[in-house]
Formats: sequence, structure tokens, C-alpha cells
Amino acid sequence: MSSFKAYDSDTEEYMQLFASTLNERDKRRYAAVEAKKLGHGGITYISDLLNISTKTIQSGLEELSKKN
Repeated sequence: MSSFKAYDSDTEEYMQLFASTLNERDKRRYAAVEAKKLGHGGITYISDLLNISTKTIQSGLEELSKKN
């Protein structure tokens, strides 16, 4: 896991639990929203936290940017 730490352990646990209930598309988009909120280092942090690839998060960011 990266050294960047945005959330406390309890919040991380809730995020992991919540993400585990989502389907693939929703999880990708949830990860993208969280990464976007965090800014620099967010994609890697959320990737490590939710155990999904950075490429998947990038795809989520692209999907969300197309929604207007």
C-alpha cells in the first residue's frame, strides 16, 4: 500500500465493506469519485485500498467525465 493515507482505519474499513456490495460498474465509479476527491495520489491510494487496478479507476473517471 502506498504511504499516502487519506482516511483513518475505520473509514477505510467502511469504504471496503461498501465497495464489496457494489457491482463492477458502480465500484469502478465509486473508486473514481473517491480518487478525484483526493487529488494527487488518490488513484493509487484508492486502488490499493479497494484492491482494484489504477486502469479501472481511470476508466471510471473517463466514464464520469462523459456524463453531463
